[in-house]
Amino acid sequence: QVQLVESGGGLVQTGGSLRLSCAASGRTVSRSGMGWFRQAPGKEREFVATISAFGVGTYYADSVKGRFTISRTSAANTAYLQMNSLKPEDTAVYYCAVRPLGATGSSNTAESYAYWGQGTQVTVSS
Repeated sequence: QVQLVESGGGLVQTGGSLRLSCAASGRTVSRSGMGWFRQAPGKEREFVATISAFGVGTYYADSVKGRFTISRTSAANTAYLQMNSLKPEDTAVYYCAVRPLGATGSSNTAESYAYWGQGTQVTVSS
């Protein structure tokens, strides 16, 4: 089993920045991909960004490309999401997830992730 704990959410003004963290415990996830998703009130959960095992590759949703950066520690058990130039439409609960080695499906789909955190609220005021 893998436990994920997100932190770093909060209230920020438009144009501001936040850095989310996701700490994994239980077993190593260095060979697994890690991703961030978000869910706004009344909307479906949507993909934000993903990073492959050992941080070799990254992929972003078009809506955050150029503003958000996903990274992970060299030990690969902690992932980060640096969010800059935040907009009100970025307001959502942000979830960290782990995509196990050998998972099927695209890395931008929630179904390919097996472990999820509880989420952290990000609110961007206009």
